[in-house]
Amino acid sequence: MPTIDQAVDDFLSLKRIAVAGVSRDPGGAHASNGIYSRFKERGYEVFPVNPNADKIMGDTCYHSLKDIPGGVDGVVIATNPKASLSVAQECKQLGIDKVWIHKNIGAGSYSEEAHQFCRANGITALVSCPLWYGKTSDGFHKFFGATCRLLRQVPSKV
Repeated sequence: MPTIDQAVDDFLSLKRIAVAGVSRDPGGAHASNGIYSRFKERGYEVFPVNPNADKIMGDTCYHSLKDIPGGVDGVVIATNPKASLSVAQECKQLGIDKVWIHKNIGAGSYSEEAHQFCRANGITALVSCPLWYGKTSDGFHKFFGATCRLLRQVPSKV
């Protein structure tokens, strides 16, 4: 398994990224919507996934990962934790080997079962917030991420 820094660099170098769990409510209260918007603003080709929506923030929304034309290179799992395992399983079926399970203080989208499934199936699974790092970040998120890591709110290994 790669180090966290290597896995972060690898994930953020991907071009086509799905965000599973983007909310139909564009009000910004959902981390998934903020992640989707930030990746889009920073030049990624990003695809919202929600089984109950056809449009999200004016963009076509896909009901599952398999519905995305041309597939994706990686997936941010920002669903209810109860759905994280099924998203990880779909990644395995589709040959997607890089995921980022959203978590900060509290559960976020984290499921130990989904994380263990990824590890057992050769899927590199970061567990934190992708907005803490690299070109997707900003000052607030970098500080918040450092604090969460210091307080051990996220795993220290992929």
